[in-house]
Amino acid sequence: MAKPTKHYGGWRIRYVDECGARKSETYDDYKEAVFELKQRELETEERRRGLRPAAVAPKTFLDIATYHERNRAPQKRSFKDDLSMLKQLRAGFGGLSLAEASAWVPAVDRYQAIKSHLSQKTVANHLTLLGSLLRLAVDLEWMPRAPRIRKPKIRLINQDYSYLRADEEIGRFLRCAQQEGTLVHALYAFAGPTKSSDVRHVPILDVLLPVLRAWRLQHPGRLVFTNRDGRMVQPSARVFQEVLHRVLELGEFPRIERGGKLVRYIHFHDLRHTFASTWVRKGGDLFKLQKILGHQSVQMTMRYAHLQPTAFREDYGRLGAGVAEGLVVPMLGAKTG
Repeated sequence: MAKPTKHYGGWRIRYVDECGARKSETYDDYKEAVFELKQRELETEERRRGLRPAAVAPKTFLDIATYHERNRAPQKRSFKDDLSMLKQLRAGFGGLSLAEASAWVPAVDRYQAIKSHLSQKTVANHLTLLGSLLRLAVDLEWMPRAPRIRKPKIRLINQDYSYLRADEEIGRFLRCAQQEGTLVHALYAFAGPTKSSDVRHVPILDVLLPVLRAWRLQHPGRLVFTNRDGRMVQPSARVFQEVLHRVLELGEFPRIERGGKLVRYIHFHDLRHTFASTWVRKGGDLFKLQKILGHQSVQMTMRYAHLQPTAFREDYGRLGAGVAEGLVVPMLGAKTG
């Protein structure tokens, strides 16, 4: 009987199926490889004798990528982003078998090496989607288990993002928006959509109440901001792109360099960053901001923390102002004299 052989830190088994095709699989543990080899040889013999149905061809990464693209991605707001990432993931993992779980860790390492010219955030986004696809494959029973995927660590606290950086910029932006009409002004003033399109209750700040009251008196109904047909404004609406560009040009907001390219000063989603940044800059509590933004963890909210240099001013004297024996805080059990 054949035995497993060493292969890149794992153990490879080789066997011939009932159709005469040579097969190989790799496992991390020797005993597991021995067990799986016996299972494959037994299954093959049973299929030859007609005691077991013919094996179904194992699914590959291309299969789960196609399934996701057809059934899951269209339901996501990040549909276009998913399509772009899927194109690169297909090129990177191609026909890799989902059944050979142990092959995925080295495959992911190779992918990261190939994509080293991209930013760590971009590569992390690719691998996040990859992890979702492999977990979906497990749910569909196309894969025995999902491997642990190591992603680049992203430092969020000082992460660069676009936003209106001062009260003067916010005021200039909203004044220019007002010239495009009351809908544009009100919508931009309240901007900050949820990333997952979920329902969330958020407080209405005092500065926004007059804007909302005036708008609702003229436009009552179940929905606050609607298109001309009274329906929900869609992501492809002109107000999110073309109109926003006109407002930025009217306000003389410059283009900025990002990734070696000149891009718009802000996009519509950056108004969410503007709100969060202004909240922190004016002394707002980070944990309350986490609830308002709907972040699952405070680490995501901490990207704005550096904007609040006086955040701990009230805490400087929390432990008292006295000094004992040259120590800021007397140490328990310390000897004196």
